[in-house]
Amino acid sequence: MILISSCLAGYKVRYDGSAATNKLAVWLVTHGQAITMCPEIMAGFDIPRLSAEIVGGTAREVLAGQATVKEIDGNNVTDKYIFGAALVLKIANENHVSAAFLKDGSPSCGNCRVYDGTFKGKKVSGKGITAEVLAKNSIKTFSDTELSVANVMPYLDDEAKRNLRSTIL
Repeated sequence: MILISSCLAGYKVRYDGSAATNKLAVWLVTHGQAITMCPEIMAGFDIPRLSAEIVGGTAREVLAGQATVKEIDGNNVTDKYIFGAALVLKIANENHVSAAFLKDGSPSCGNCRVYDGTFKGKKVSGKGITAEVLAKNSIKTFSDTELSVANVMPYLDDEAKRNLRSTIL
């Protein structure tokens, strides 16, 4: 099973109330090959909500208690981000998820890049909290920019592979 960030499947759950719809993500969900999750919504955040960034380090350092996740107003929301990641991991394990395609840039789902903690729109290499937790637990993580037919094929059942091939040919 594949895990997809809910916003990629068309759900308007991003911090600003928008979606980041990806047609392949929608196909995977509607064909029973993926489940969706938003760790921030699962942790109890509202839609819309204040933007948040990892401050003072990396996701790994957040999990070690050496950095924080803060909203733009300075409110420390680290515990909620860690809680959301733990919930996603629990459900991913229960559903035998082996790969996750996550919205890059997010302090939860970023897989290749996240914002640098200054709230000035600058991204740096790194993972979000959920991406880090999933990767540490042997779930292969990809960013939404890596969501391609070639990258999802190894995780599909045989019928879905045939259907997807006929869809794209």
